[in-house]
Amino acid sequence: MTNIGLLASTIYQQALEGDMAEMKYSTERRHCRKGLLQNEELYNYLLDTSVYPRESELLKEIRDATADHPMAYVGTTPDAGQLMAMLIKTVNAKKTIEIGVFTGYSLLLTALSLPDDGKVMAIDINRETYEIGLPIIRKAGVEHKIEFIESQAIPVLDKLLEDENNEGSFDFVFVDADKNNYSSYHKRLMKLVKVGGFIVYDNTLWGGTVALSDPSLAPEERRPYLRFLVEFNKSLAADPCIEISQVPVGDGMTICKRIE
Repeated sequence: MTNIGLLASTIYQQALEGDMAEMKYSTERRHCRKGLLQNEELYNYLLDTSVYPRESELLKEIRDATADHPMAYVGTTPDAGQLMAMLIKTVNAKKTIEIGVFTGYSLLLTALSLPDDGKVMAIDINRETYEIGLPIIRKAGVEHKIEFIESQAIPVLDKLLEDENNEGSFDFVFVDADKNNYSSYHKRLMKLVKVGGFIVYDNTLWGGTVALSDPSLAPEERRPYLRFLVEFNKSLAADPCIEISQVPVGDGMTICKRIE
């Protein structure tokens, strides 16, 4: 075999071994590899040092139950969840909304972070995925805190706004749903969240593609929502009614605090 042939064979073998190594990643790694840190060793250090030791065993169970789902990558990452839990407890939240539930990792995290009389209105179009995590939610003893609504979110939010008593009554909202509707959600949520309350939007860095000067360079699966997220990020930055912090955890989270 020529030197070129040997080199090609070696490169192929290394690539194959790399693919096999990827397949052998643990359930935890497979679920948590969408962090924006470029160095995976650093991301794993963050998880192993600061996140996993404090993560509830029940939350780990939901991650395990979700790991083999074909859309497991859309679940909230544990490092993002850790930040959410701190925010919920910081504002002593009792009344919350979650838009986009999937298998319930962030929902369980919210319910565990609320006091016993706290409530979370959970809205999702797919009850089937919610039921993957429901046995674990029941095991945690927090199902009584959750009102699950199988629906598009906008009709539910509009229904809430029909009652003026709901305006300014929510402490915390987490949004991880259809990105093209983030602006529509924000308009309504700003009426529902109290002054001093938080709205957290997930996926606002969209795998780093929001920084691309040429959107056509984004992976094909990222392109449909990319324009909406770029415009949404600009609108939040210009909104005088909120304080914001865009944080590179998970796939990017924007934390909004209503100030007027």
